[in-house]
Amino acid sequence: MKYALVTGASRGIGRAIAIKLAQDGFFVLINYQSNISAAEETKTLIEANGGTAELLPFDVADGAAVEKTLTEWQAAHEDEYIAVLVNNAGIRRDNLMFWLTDEEWKSVLDTSLNGTFYTTRTLVKYMMNKKFGRIINIVSISGVNGMAGQTNYSAAKAGIIGLTKSLALETAKKRVTVNAIAPGFIETDMTKDLNQDELKKLVPAQRFGKAEEVADLAGFLASEKAGYITGQVVAISGGL
Repeated sequence: MKYALVTGASRGIGRAIAIKLAQDGFFVLINYQSNISAAEETKTLIEANGGTAELLPFDVADGAAVEKTLTEWQAAHEDEYIAVLVNNAGIRRDNLMFWLTDEEWKSVLDTSLNGTFYTTRTLVKYMMNKKFGRIINIVSISGVNGMAGQTNYSAAKAGIIGLTKSLALETAKKRVTVNAIAPGFIETDMTKDLNQDELKKLVPAQRFGKAEEVADLAGFLASEKAGYITGQVVAISGGL
């Protein structure tokens, strides 16, 4: 049995990736922080399609909780390990820099950047020991190009990009790949407050993307076929 952990898998891109990985034969660990009803809905959708999944709640921003939960899971599964990690959990607290509060800055970096560090640090050693692993970090086109009103979000995602490139150099010899996916405007709960009609004009493809399109890319990067791809940031942005 191959296990995959998707953080922030209760909705949006995380849910779509969890469903895709289950379709590809992985036993999916659905991480969420507090929205248990949405996480259970993800599990139901997976099982309805013949897949297998279980809920694994913890706050990615809490390093001690991450270490405790994942170490306990590993102890209960001595002959297995989590071969695929998708660091998807993230939040937005948009504001212009001169109005940005300490909490808005810290909460975004804690969840996205620190959360990616905590989960990856805990699991990468098992992947390297088994000589196979896939780490997929969901970043954003904002972390590549920047975005006005998102200095906190852009900084967090840019930090993950640096983490991705550096860690890939550390793990390549052990057949553990580390890549990032940088979505542009994707139709999810996180973007429902945006003016889609106006923003579509900025996108050469003239539309928002679908979460399932991001999931298909994640499914490929998680597969055996992507073994020679590491340290890369792949934009899925309609040309933005």
